[in-house]
Formats: sequence, C-alpha cells, structure tokens
Amino acid sequence: MKIRSLKEQYEIQSKCLKERLDILLPEVMFNSQADMWIIACKEYNEDPLFRALTPPDYPTARRITMFVFVKEEDYIHRYSLSMPDESLELYYEPYYKHGKETQMDALNRLLKKYDPEKIAINTSMNFSFNDGLSMGIYTMFLENLSEKWLDRMICDDFLAIKLMELRTPTEMQMMPEIMEVAHSIMEEMYTTNTIHPGVTTCDDLVWFMKEKVNQYGLEYWFEPTMDLQRENGTSTRMEHCVIEKGDLLHCDFGIRYMNMCTDTQRLAYVAKDNEESIPEKLKLGMKVGNRFQDIVLENLKPGRTGNEVFTASLKQAIEENIQAVLYSHPCNMYGHGPGPTIGLYSQQEEIPVKGDVEVSNNTCYALELNVTVDSIVYYLEETISVTDKGARFLYKNRDQITLIK
Repeated sequence: MKIRSLKEQYEIQSKCLKERLDILLPEVMFNSQADMWIIACKEYNEDPLFRALTPPDYPTARRITMFVFVKEEDYIHRYSLSMPDESLELYYEPYYKHGKETQMDALNRLLKKYDPEKIAINTSMNFSFNDGLSMGIYTMFLENLSEKWLDRMICDDFLAIKLMELRTPTEMQMMPEIMEVAHSIMEEMYTTNTIHPGVTTCDDLVWFMKEKVNQYGLEYWFEPTMDLQRENGTSTRMEHCVIEKGDLLHCDFGIRYMNMCTDTQRLAYVAKDNEESIPEKLKLGMKVGNRFQDIVLENLKPGRTGNEVFTASLKQAIEENIQAVLYSHPCNMYGHGPGPTIGLYSQQEEIPVKGDVEVSNNTCYALELNVTVDSIVYYLEETISVTDKGARFLYKNRDQITLIK
C-alpha cells in the first residue's frame, strides 16, 4: 500500500477536475432544459457542489465564489465571476472586472449577453446536494437582478446530482487504489498484533483506525465503528466492550482520499483455543450474504431507478428464502453521495423521489446490506463500480471472514 505524495495527489485531482468540466459538464448540461447555470457560495459556507468545481489548491470560497455555465449551440462556456485567482483561470474564463464593478454587475452583463430562457440555480426541496444557494446570496439576486431574470430561474436537481455522481475516467481508474488504502488499514487492524482477546476493546480498534488515517495524512468521512456479536443465542450487537475468543467482529470504515470516498464493512472471527479455521456455520452465513450481494449486483443496471433495484432484489431474496435487508447508496466525492437511494436501513420500502433517480454508468456505490442466518446478522458492505461492462467489486476477499488466531 502506497500513499501518494501531496504533489501527486494535487496533480491527480486537477486532472479529474479538468475531465469533469470537459467531459461530464457538457453531458449533464445538454440533458437539462437550463440554458444557464449559476453556482455561487460564500467563504466557509460552500455549496456541496463546490468541491466538484474547484482545484485542490482552492480549498474554500473567496468572499463569494461564483461560476456560470452557459449553453451556446454545442458548446458550454465556463465563466468565473469570482475574485481573480490563477488556479481558477486554468479552468474558467474570468468575467468579473474586479475593482471596476460588483459581481452582480458582472452577472447582469452576462445575462444580458446571452439572454437565457431558463436559468438554473441550486435550490431544492428534495436533495441537499442541489440546495447549496444560501439565503444571503439569493437575496442579492432579488435585490440586484431584474424581474425578467428572476422569473426565468428554475431548479434542476439532476444538474448537481449527476455532475457529482458520475465518475471521470481517471477517477474510475483510481478507485481500486483508493480501496487498497482503506482495506490496508482494516487488514492491519484484524491481526493478532492488534487484537488480544480479553484485553483489547472495540473502542481500541476504533482508535486504531482513526490513528492510522491521521498517520497517513488522510481523513475519514464518518466516525469508524466497531462492534461484535457473541455466541449467546441473540444477534445483539455489542460495542464498547472487551473482545473475547469466539466473537464475530464487525467494522464500518470509510476514507476520503483525493476527493474520492470509500465505504466498507468487514467481518473477523476471534478463534477459540481449539479452533483452526472459521466455524462452518459462519461460512454458511457468509455464503448467504454473498449470494444476496450477487442478487443486488444482478439488478443494479443503468436505467433502473433505485426503487426498482430495491424491490427486485428483495423479491428475489424472498424467493430464495434469504432474510435480507437492503440499504445501499452512491459513494463518490461524498460517502452518502448524490445518486439513487436503494432502500434505507430504517425504511425497508421504496423511497419517494430520492429512490426514483436512475442508475447511471461510470458510478460507484456502497453495496450495503445484511442477512440473518441462525440468529446471526451478517452486516456487509463493499464499494463497487457500475460501467457499461456491468457492476463489479473493487477489492478482493469480499467472501472472507478474517480469522484471528
């Protein structure tokens, strides 16, 4: 496992940004009715879309950062109406005459130049990823733009969703490497060097994951967790306790590395004194869990909605007598990322609106689910990719329970 130098990380992220703007932006814009798309946010109150539109050496908005995208025939113009910045000028045409006009003056000039019929802004009743326009900036629009332009403003949820959900060619190429970094930490944790039955606690392992992430100069996008099930006739998950021989361990861990997220859950078994391998009943339970993973992959096809994937997968699980729960989600530059919702842990039914988003090629998901076999719950999660070649797992050994002996 290798962590790239910061310089390499910046180079890769910059390449991904160029691909997003050159390849994905035209795709999503030409699938929208919007003629113009305005994205504006304040320093330290950035739009969720901000990290998809800016290079790594531009970490926060500057006063007000504003981008405007305009359709003109078969071309998308990319303008920056932000304070002058060399980093942005590599990707956007500067349009704001700093010191000679206000940003609202520049926006009015641009609106007059193109006379767009439909102007998209990032407000949404349904999706947080397309609801990044602050009330303060919207008030600036109300006070500085004519009724003509205000009346033409629309919301298109899928502009922001798809621009962040779709992966660039370089991101798709890099995802296995990102996964290897995350799994290396879990694999190092699930060893006798780290786990000492009767001494080590679940909390110790949580701190192990946190410290490793910090040591490597990375970040986790959610607090990692560790719990266990003990052979006592129930499936109760225990946390904050000492690990004993015979325990089934379960971790949930996800990192953000080079603006890409992982989300994985893996199991480990702490052998008893007389055991040399994973007990057969646990192998059987894992096999059932893997079968349900395969069922979901079979149904996770571009053009289907998240709700269709959810319903078809659970229907097939019932037909095969699998007691399953499904709650998968897109995993991209956000861990619980933009894209179709495929069930929720606490809501095993079709999800209105968010579950109606369609699956697209060149996307990544956290295939998150569980099955219950003989009162043991197998919590499984693997980061996968979906391309025109189908859905596939991005890391090895998804069918293994790690043996700690």
